[in-house]
Amino acid sequence: MSKLIFSVIIFLCFFSTCQPAQAQEKWNITKSTHFIVHYKNAPNNFIDDLISKSEEYYDRIAESLGFTRFNFWLWDNRANIYIYDNAEQYQKATSQPSWSAGAAIPSQKIIHTFPYAQGFFDTILPHEMAHIIFREFVGFDNTAIPLWLDEGVASYQEKSRYDSAMRTVKRALAEGKFVPLERLNVTNPSLSLNMESAQIFYAEAVSIVDFLIKEYGRENFVGFCQYLRDKKNLERSVSLIYPFSNLKELGDAWQKHLK
Repeated sequence: MSKLIFSVIIFLCFFSTCQPAQAQEKWNITKSTHFIVHYKNAPNNFIDDLISKSEEYYDRIAESLGFTRFNFWLWDNRANIYIYDNAEQYQKATSQPSWSAGAAIPSQKIIHTFPYAQGFFDTILPHEMAHIIFREFVGFDNTAIPLWLDEGVASYQEKSRYDSAMRTVKRALAEGKFVPLERLNVTNPSLSLNMESAQIFYAEAVSIVDFLIKEYGRENFVGFCQYLRDKKNLERSVSLIYPFSNLKELGDAWQKHLK
């Protein structure tokens, strides 16, 4: 994973609380099943590609998480995507830095970008959409959701992230740098000045989500998320769905699976 993409993701995850002035501006609007796209002078082919990609990711994310039977983002509940004409307008409206390719306000289901922003279609769009879909299901203000689960679900949707994550986890195991789940559960990569440690955090987050879904099925993952939503307790939710009494047992099984 390049440092650029990693930096973009870190910024989006922890600092995307911008409140742009889109309400004060006049926009052209195009609607699809799950999205409302607002734009001014963006090329029509870009808008068409954006809608196609967004709907494709929406279906893929819902399918991969087992959320297909839940009716998210329909009619008045559609997500909004704002497309500024260029990087300068985007930065001015959202207060994002020059290297940012996109920003999101998950609790409002809003995503911002500009035409042909580097890395937006392949990484940022699926990542941020997954954050919104997952958080909408389990609760935006649910403090029981650990950061590794939130980021693991989002990063799990990036095809390029998945392969590199598996390589990073195996290397961490071989080099004695692997972080056990109990410690991962209280880790915040934004507080680390060590790029390698942050990369290991994201890689392990992807790995354990992959383990839960592939080893125990999407239906159980949905049940786990429902208990997290309703019980607002991580270990209780784990024990109600999976054959583990606590996080340590889950972590041990995950590590055994990796080896």
